[in-house]
Amino acid sequence: MHILFLFQNNFMQELFSYQNKILQSVSNSWQRSAFSTTDWSQRLFGIKGLRGVGKTTMMLQYLKYQYPNKKKALYVTADHPWFYSHSLYELITEFGKQGGELLLIDEIHKYPKWSSELKTGYDAHPEMQFIFSASSAFDIFKAEADLSRRATVTLLPGMSFREFIMFRHGIDFPPVKLNDLLSDSEAVSNAFLKLAKPLPLFKEYLERGYFPFLTNESAESTRQKLIAIIHTVLENDLAYVQDYSPSNIQKIKKLLGVIAGTAPFSPNISSIAGKLNVGRNTIYNYLKHLEEAHILNLTHKTGRGVSMLQKPDKIYFENTILALALNPQAEIGALRETFFVNQIRNAGHELHLAEKGDFIVDNTITVEVGGKNKSNKQVSGIPNAFLVKDGLETGFLNTIPLWQFGMLY
Repeated sequence: MHILFLFQNNFMQELFSYQNKILQSVSNSWQRSAFSTTDWSQRLFGIKGLRGVGKTTMMLQYLKYQYPNKKKALYVTADHPWFYSHSLYELITEFGKQGGELLLIDEIHKYPKWSSELKTGYDAHPEMQFIFSASSAFDIFKAEADLSRRATVTLLPGMSFREFIMFRHGIDFPPVKLNDLLSDSEAVSNAFLKLAKPLPLFKEYLERGYFPFLTNESAESTRQKLIAIIHTVLENDLAYVQDYSPSNIQKIKKLLGVIAGTAPFSPNISSIAGKLNVGRNTIYNYLKHLEEAHILNLTHKTGRGVSMLQKPDKIYFENTILALALNPQAEIGALRETFFVNQIRNAGHELHLAEKGDFIVDNTITVEVGGKNKSNKQVSGIPNAFLVKDGLETGFLNTIPLWQFGMLY
């Protein structure tokens, strides 16, 4: 009887109806790897990430397949028309009165006063759990209300190469730790070759493997979807999170156009600032916010502190898919480096540019990335140095196939 009253309550009936429709289309046939490593018992936590990486699906899968008392849970999206005439705090209060125990709020950054109302609701209803998703540009420490001591926010990156082959081709391969990969790359190759040939799959991944929503449609259709994501991140997410005006967004688009032509890009900040008719500090802010939004990866040389107003030594797109969307003629060498930077950082490792070789990983490992004919001249004589080559199925000694770095998460 209580549950029936909960659903029939006119105040929230529209939201429950919306939830029921959404849940009908949710499948549990595949889950992001992060699903099983997420601590879903936390009372207040968020999932942030680039659009299309699966944040909403993860939340709905948890609600539909894992949460023990579904009748006392509610999923809402912060831009639902219901919020045109009601507040988030009203929802929390009424939901609490009706015995609600779990509130899932999607794209919370789109609700203007989310932090203060969520904090008040959290403090007033200790019996209730809150899970929210947000743009990767979201920063809880910049919120109006201090939630940093109450909430945990985890980042969900795009799919790794390992996740992609499971999702798209049903090939189940366990994640590999970086130290194990470096110490015995040949064993990784031998195990994988029993399941499939890696190189055709890797080529497919570079072109359309990072986002779960991408299917086997045409290259142009894929590109249009990705450009739409970029526009949405700029025009909606950054507009909400950083309070950017349409004029700012237009200049950021021009900045991306400059970067796309030559990425990986060693920026001349003064030149770019002159072209866009803005100050140098504004360019630094744009770049940092684009990195926070997971459109770009900014890299610096070792030994330098990293601050907001510091020139990055080299700029990459966050993943190869976005790089190809903005520049379909992107060079394969650029895509190789983009992939390496992306997978290493997504797996939680630190990466800088090296004085000799391409990258320093975790301050101890020197890496040179190239094609299968790349020589070891750049890293010769450097201790703990590795040559990472594209186009190889199997590595040997300090030479490791590039595709294997997609097995880290």
